Amino acid sequence: MKLEKLLERLDYVLLKGSTDTEITSLAYDSRKVEEGCAFVCISGTVTDGHTYIEDAARKGAKAFIVTKDVEVCGDVSVVKVKDDRLALALMSAAWFGYPAEKLTTIGITGTKGKTTTTYMVYDVLNKSGIKTGLIGTIETIEGETHIPSSHSTPESYVIQQHFREMLDDGIKAVVMEVSSQGLKMKRVGGILFDIGVFTNLEPDHIGGSEHPDFDDYLACKRMLFSQCRKGIANKDDAHFEEMMTGRTCELFTLGTGEDCDYRAKDIVLTGTMNQSGAASAATAGVSYTVVSTLHEKELQVYVDIPGRFTVYNSLTAIAICDILGVKPEITLKSLKQIKVKGRVETVPISERFTVMVDYAHNEMALRSVLKTLREYDPKRLVCVFGCGGNRSRERRFSMGRVSGELSDLTVITSDNPRYEKPEDIIADIITGISEVKDAAYEVVEDRYEAIKHVISNAKDGDLILIAGKGHEDYQEIKGVKYHMDDREMILKAADELGLHKGA
Repeated sequence: MKLEKLLERLDYVLLKGSTDTEITSLAYDSRKVEEGCAFVCISGTVTDGHTYIEDAARKGAKAFIVTKDVEVCGDVSVVKVKDDRLALALMSAAWFGYPAEKLTTIGITGTKGKTTTTYMVYDVLNKSGIKTGLIGTIETIEGETHIPSSHSTPESYVIQQHFREMLDDGIKAVVMEVSSQGLKMKRVGGILFDIGVFTNLEPDHIGGSEHPDFDDYLACKRMLFSQCRKGIANKDDAHFEEMMTGRTCELFTLGTGEDCDYRAKDIVLTGTMNQSGAASAATAGVSYTVVSTLHEKELQVYVDIPGRFTVYNSLTAIAICDILGVKPEITLKSLKQIKVKGRVETVPISERFTVMVDYAHNEMALRSVLKTLREYDPKRLVCVFGCGGNRSRERRFSMGRVSGELSDLTVITSDNPRYEKPEDIIADIITGISEVKDAAYEVVEDRYEAIKHVISNAKDGDLILIAGKGHEDYQEIKGVKYHMDDREMILKAADELGLHKGA
């Protein structure tokens, strides 16, 4: 491909060489530079691609995309742009033939609910006959291929590569999580989503290399509404009006207010988790009625995932699929059967008590899931969790406080210690939980032993939440990831203790 073709949607200045140069590949990591490639020099938070220009030139790079004035020897082309990340996004789209323009694209942003909602939409669309791909926190799905994810929203080149592969596989639509970092770092630059979605907004990802403050976090989130044709937004969220500032799309709203385009009413938390109803814990969920300003008919919805947030997640999926023309009966049938790995996921091992796994790994998420489970009136709510190393210590204090306030018993254990000592992380959690008067807690550092401990000591009607890992199947210690899956450990403990469903 000619360099000129790669640059066709960019504003640039040619500093050296010719745009007629033939390009054989596109790279933004100097380790992946090949003979004849175009190397985009990204000025990152940790490293600066401009410092690797000489190395890339020795490897045979023929074009350099820069934001700084540089000197490069040899028969090469040097192109200067204002935004290196936007350049990478637009050049990646060109390299793969602008696949997003041939797909129906749905982008979902928000603090909570992105993953669950994405899976709901993915399931409904595929069952309706629209072959759909998925890009998200847990994995990327291309037909029968499942690729584990390292980021909720991958780098722009990777996104465009996935889009191309999906298109070549006959996929017609793709639903993806769009993180605040994905928007800030232009990973979805150049994509005009057919539908952009806002679930909710609460303080998160503030500090460090992410967002300096909440205003920046919000500003990045609302970028999606200037990058989509149609927008769907949760009008019940406290930041709804701020999120709509600068939007350019046609807007549809959802929530519980009568002025919403898609409104949920008559909400009922179904099933129980108390001692007398422990046997039905695995079927706890929500039911509600959908009223739409766009239709006369009301829809009766049931979802087998507990919690009021399930109402918003499923209502969002209903709105998306309705706008895409999916028949309501297909949507409702799919939602009734949906399960999402690691999101308030029940692992059935006994009818005397309930064990659930959830990804909650910060104060906000843990508070949300514990308050949700409290609404189902368990006899006793037990929370097992740890915190990741090399992350904010305040997260440990706050999660300790939250579990102390909302759980009847907290068992503090290890999560991903990374390069810290597990006992130091646990000490910080204890500092937080100790601020709660009469909070009951125990410490079992080994995560498997902690899980086995709570199961072996479970009482009738207990609801045991294993929090923090969710879908993750590893534990990271000193830069090495070891296989560890909460679901597998729950089943192993149950087997060793002689439990089985019905016991």
